Amino acid sequence: MNTIQKSAIKAAAVIMVFGMLGCTAIGAGVGAVGGAVLTGGNPAGVIGGAVVGGVIGHSM
Repeated sequence: MNTIQKSAIKAAAVIMVFGMLGCTAIGAGVGAVGGAVLTGGNPAGVIGGAVVGGVIGHSM
C-alpha cells in the first residue's frame, strides 16, 4: 500500500469514530430530556434517560 492509501484508510476510520460519538451524544441528550419529562425533572430520571439514550445511540 502506498502512503496515500494508508492515509485515506486512517482518515476514514477517524470519521467513523467521530460519527459514532455524535450518535451517542445525541442519544444521551434526547434520553435526558425524555427522562426529565417522564419523571417530572427527577435527577435520577434525567441521568437514567441519558444513559439509556446514550447506549441506544451508540448501537445505531
